[in-house]
Amino acid sequence: MLAIAEAARNVVCVGAKPIAVTNCLNFASPERPEVMKSFSDVIDGMAEACEAFETPVVSGNVSFYNETDGRGILPTPTIGMVGLIEDTRKIITQGFKNEGDIIAVLGATNDDLSVSEYARTVAGISTTEMIKTGAVPRLDLELELKVQRACLDLAEAELIHSAHDCAEGGLAVAIAESCFSSLGRDVVGASIEVESGGLAAEAVLFGESPSRIVISFAPENLERVKETAGDCPVSIIGKVGDDLFRIALDSQERIAIPIHELEAIWESSLASYLQ
Repeated sequence: MLAIAEAARNVVCVGAKPIAVTNCLNFASPERPEVMKSFSDVIDGMAEACEAFETPVVSGNVSFYNETDGRGILPTPTIGMVGLIEDTRKIITQGFKNEGDIIAVLGATNDDLSVSEYARTVAGISTTEMIKTGAVPRLDLELELKVQRACLDLAEAELIHSAHDCAEGGLAVAIAESCFSSLGRDVVGASIEVESGGLAAEAVLFGESPSRIVISFAPENLERVKETAGDCPVSIIGKVGDDLFRIALDSQERIAIPIHELEAIWESSLASYLQ
């Protein structure tokens, strides 16, 4: 379900309505009961999510026996989704546009750090270990639909300047990516103020709770944004501007770095990894 939901969320973030799905399901030998069980679970999850999003599966394929020396790959469902946007003048991109714009999050943040990029890269927990713990974030389909509907309605009403799915890397990474994705504009920073709500700082900044979209919009449209979002949670977390990428948690500054310096680190990440 998570893969379907994220694919739909990415389509929604450009202002398009999800309309259909394709897939490539890659697994180890189905002769192993645990592999066949995981395959069955994936199909059930996909079916439930596709019904909820009203996105038929129009094509796809299944690849079994993906193994080397008897060691199988992890269950790997790959999802492709297409959407429809009626008016291309209303396309939304992920980059922040205007200094002074409000930054907000549609959806809610939970304690979903244990299965994340942070857990893998910083805590050194392998993907296999994460799966064994069973602590994969739980998808609330009702909330997911509210978040996606709110984003589409805001885009249709031309109330938002950007929208970005909050996924790999969590909230801090999503905001940074929106700073970098300026589409020819000067890269712009962001000043963020968030409350922990009893969660660990790492969970707030880098946890990967599903059903979240980072948006930005003009300050004068704040009340219209809240009204249009309806019963979807909207959290105001900061504003666009300055040359810094700054995040404060519970009024305590946790991150403060020049945005151009942060962008340089981000752009050189693959080269650094290969070294």
